[in-house]
Amino acid sequence: MEDAFSRVLTLTSFITRRFIHFIEDLFLRDLSRCLEDWGIISRGQNPASCSDHNSVSTSCSSSSHCESSASLGIPERRDSDPDILLLNSRLEIGHRRYKYGGVHFILKGLMLPISCLRFACRLALASCRFYFGYLRRAQAQVRSFVSRVCKTLHGSSDEIGWLQCAPGMAPVEDGSAKFRELLNSIRNGQHKLPNSFVYLLIPGLFSNHGPLYFVSTKKFFSKMGLACHIAKIHSEASVEQNAWELKQYIEELYWGSGKRVMLLGHSKGGVDAAAALSIYSHELKDKVGGLALVQSPYGGTPIASDILREGQVADRETRKIVEFLICKLIKGDIRSLEDLTYEKRKEFIRNHKLPDNIPLISFHSEANITPGVISTMSHIAHAELPWLPHAENDVLAGQKVPVIVPVSAAMALCAFHLQLRYGEKSDGLVTCRDAEVPGSVVVKPDRKLDHAWMVFSSWKRDHSEPDACEMSEALLTMLVEQGIRSHKSKQSTNSV
Repeated sequence: MEDAFSRVLTLTSFITRRFIHFIEDLFLRDLSRCLEDWGIISRGQNPASCSDHNSVSTSCSSSSHCESSASLGIPERRDSDPDILLLNSRLEIGHRRYKYGGVHFILKGLMLPISCLRFACRLALASCRFYFGYLRRAQAQVRSFVSRVCKTLHGSSDEIGWLQCAPGMAPVEDGSAKFRELLNSIRNGQHKLPNSFVYLLIPGLFSNHGPLYFVSTKKFFSKMGLACHIAKIHSEASVEQNAWELKQYIEELYWGSGKRVMLLGHSKGGVDAAAALSIYSHELKDKVGGLALVQSPYGGTPIASDILREGQVADRETRKIVEFLICKLIKGDIRSLEDLTYEKRKEFIRNHKLPDNIPLISFHSEANITPGVISTMSHIAHAELPWLPHAENDVLAGQKVPVIVPVSAAMALCAFHLQLRYGEKSDGLVTCRDAEVPGSVVVKPDRKLDHAWMVFSSWKRDHSEPDACEMSEALLTMLVEQGIRSHKSKQSTNSV
């Protein structure tokens, strides 16, 4: 019984050692590959001590193996057998690598916490960078918002009246007294406007949507036997586009009548006419007798600049709304409003100068901002009543009724806004300083007139005061006399 028990114990220990050797063989093989990959073990090393140790361990293993094999009745295998040699070589290599690579393996084991620490440091550094980057972006956004608010509040404070401070600009001459003298003589029936010119009235922005624009003035001139025309241009086009169309229009009138053309432009119409004279001065210098700019934003207008200025609060949203109104709703060009901003006007005037040999008049006015003006209405068009088939009589058929809109009220509110914000006098759209053209004769009326008064008849007209037709005649008469004086001064200069 004891012999059988000892045999079972010997067999169990043999199987256990075999299993342990098998596991060690796998572990040492994987360990050797890992160490070779990291360059820890130098190939070709074969120390003697290691071989002695391995030979002793091998002999011990062989003797124990032989004893266990003999005790179990398993046939003995000599050291020269291939399997024994292979096992011994593997054990020898494993022990050698384990002895010389143990320290490096321990250091290799320490790389895991070091890597974790390095990862934690990088994560903390990245978190700090993200946090500070977020702070910088938030600070930049706050600065941008503050800059937008400041730019919005500042508006056009530094740009209004820039023409008067620009270097190289010719001085202006005050002709208000002469204008009042001519206006009084016209109201007394003394009309001095000659028939030796063709008079061209140039409408301003959005004039296509006001059918009565300059209509009464044209009829007034036609009754006096004068050749008067209203320029058929697209009021919502750019300044350069209208300048080209006006150049064609002026040449057509000149070659058709043989007379020089006197220009009177209102609002953007004056800017378009000045652009035509500036760009095509060589072609038009002998065909144009003079230009009267009536309430024209020659230097720009704060209304257009404040609406389209970039870098202010809600600039993109405001531009989208304006583009929808001008481009989509009324089929115009957004450049028609952009060309009236201070930035565009500075660029244009810097590149295109007005000719010196053409008489110029600048007419500007100040709007009335009293509370009573808010209820003032303007007659901008008329509508014809349709024929009613079931009416008792046809008295109402074909009659025209006025189309009344609160244009004067809107101009008064805009003028009040410009007065409060910038402290500038204006007609509601154009400040007085921006309407003065360098080198021109400036006319300032005694009455307070808004921007729309010169082209649209007021619903409540005061017959004791001069109307827009008489003021237009006085301006053109003054322009003709100015041209005559200029021509005489040139002749006297040439004779001397």
